Amino acid sequence: MKKSVEILGLPIISITEGRELGVSKTLLIDAKNGTVAAITIEDADWYRGVKLIPYESVIAIGDDAVTITNSENILTLDAAGDYEALLDENIRIIDTKAITKSGTIQGKVTELYIGDDGKIEKCEITAPDGTTSDIATDQISIFGKQVTVIDPTGEKKNNVMPSAPEAPKAAPAQPEAPKAEAAPKAEEAPKAAEPAKAEEAPKADAPKEEAKPEPKKEAPKAAPAPKAEPKKEAPKADAAKQAAADKASEERHRRFLLGKKAARDIKMDNGIVIVEAGQDITEEVLQKAKLANKFIELSMNVQ
Repeated sequence: MKKSVEILGLPIISITEGRELGVSKTLLIDAKNGTVAAITIEDADWYRGVKLIPYESVIAIGDDAVTITNSENILTLDAAGDYEALLDENIRIIDTKAITKSGTIQGKVTELYIGDDGKIEKCEITAPDGTTSDIATDQISIFGKQVTVIDPTGEKKNNVMPSAPEAPKAAPAQPEAPKAEAAPKAEEAPKAAEPAKAEEAPKADAPKEEAKPEPKKEAPKAAPAPKAEPKKEAPKADAAKQAAADKASEERHRRFLLGKKAARDIKMDNGIVIVEAGQDITEEVLQKAKLANKFIELSMNVQ
């Protein structure tokens, strides 16, 4: 998962041509589906019009570059008919007001978190007092051009305080118990006859049966504890997805490079040659390049 700021400004590298094709400029948002549809780029011919890369054509987004297969993955405005409507909408999300359906402004959207598949995972919202919080996309109903609308789930969380006064309505139920204790009036009856005392015994038993619901109050206390534990596993799942994505990206690079020839000598930092120009790239060469942190350099110098 990447922040938008970690994607914008990165060079676009063609791994088959070994050259830089431009720099990532903006994210083209598909607001309806909550995804990044493409990345617009800026190159030496920027004055000729918009150019973009469909997000599905991106091989990987690293710390230093965005890699694609070749320059054919870049679309001009004439060839980007499927994206024309999104370009017209020009929804950026960042800097829009975050507001609930009830009309409460939560702050301003200051950052987006993008998954490996291009899905917007969550938004960072900065409140007027400067504090920040993250809102998951399943809590957002609309990504608009000026406003991002938080769905009813977010409203319920904000309305916890107003709903609290309803609790006292249930409180009178407890005072009703003493009404059953009207039995003391019956104590006057025993002055007339002892049989009334016998009738009092079952009345005393009745409240005991009513007291049985008390154990039910204890059962819910134990239930919430185990439910909270699975939440801790979420980071592990995110880490596993990231690891799987990194492994898949590396595997694609490896398959692409195998059988190609090096365009120039690739050397370790200490001067030892990993592969000479014109030599075939083998598994052994890939392993050496990886250990020497020369994998990207090798990828950009093949023929």
